[in-house]
Amino acid sequence: MTSIPTATGTIESSDLGRTLVHEHVFVVNEEYRENYEDWDEEQKVADAVRDLRELKSLGMDSIMDPTVLGLGRYIPRIQRIAEQVDLNILVATGVYTYNEIPFQFHYSGPGLLFDVPEPLTELFVKDLTEGIADTGVRAAFLKCAIEEQGLTPGVERVMRAVGQAHVRTGAPITVHTNPHTGSGLVAQKVLAEEGVDLRKVVIGHSGDSVDLDYLTQLADAGSLLGMDRFGLDVLLPFEQRVETIAELVRRGYVESVVIAHDASCFIDWFDPEAKAQVVPNWNYRHISQDVLPALRERGVSDADLETILVHNPRRHFE
Repeated sequence: MTSIPTATGTIESSDLGRTLVHEHVFVVNEEYRENYEDWDEEQKVADAVRDLRELKSLGMDSIMDPTVLGLGRYIPRIQRIAEQVDLNILVATGVYTYNEIPFQFHYSGPGLLFDVPEPLTELFVKDLTEGIADTGVRAAFLKCAIEEQGLTPGVERVMRAVGQAHVRTGAPITVHTNPHTGSGLVAQKVLAEEGVDLRKVVIGHSGDSVDLDYLTQLADAGSLLGMDRFGLDVLLPFEQRVETIAELVRRGYVESVVIAHDASCFIDWFDPEAKAQVVPNWNYRHISQDVLPALRERGVSDADLETILVHNPRRHFE
């Protein structure tokens, strides 16, 4: 077993239980919120507690929350919520960018104006080993992104820093990818160059693709396939998402599959009412209520689902 930090303390990997590997609690631009958002902190926290308690009641035990710099990570709010729910919340460190890195790191680093060791790597390692800010909460995993823009200099710098932090700490990695550009393969290449064990990597948003050749290539290199956007039917319809997983299981790749919604209690990217109309199933309930029954109908056994929900996330940390 392996000890894993959560928002409320350390658990053993055997205590993860059924785990959704990519769920945000809040995605909020804190600078925008402070200046423009009509925000009721107590109500937002209460809503999140309600949603996460419901998720627990539906049979889930843990979520991995990949909300990092660039997505509005604010650990004190997550702590308040985690203390009120019987659900493990694992937080992350990293940077979410499709292009440039934040200006706080733009001029400092190897060969830059202020020529110092990579500050991103040092920051990530500190979050993983000592804690985030003064909260006492340690990150459990690392997060980076590569989108259709490809391997820009900023994206590459973050990704290599994530790889270096993994090598120093052993912490697993989640990568936001765009499967339509094959960026998961690019991420694997860059991370492997930094010495990353690709078995410790989730290639996020793989579930947006039905390209089985691409998906099995990622899996054959050792990584887990993040089939993690259930409810975002505007990106790929529900039927295709579940059928892709069922076919992967038929082909013997059940140990390569992890699932989630990429949902949140609140996200400030969209008007809440419009979001509810366009993606009505994009919520924490969808997998328990709709996806698991649909997978069973397609021949995915309860043992297979146990592998996907319990054993694969546990192995990701062990």
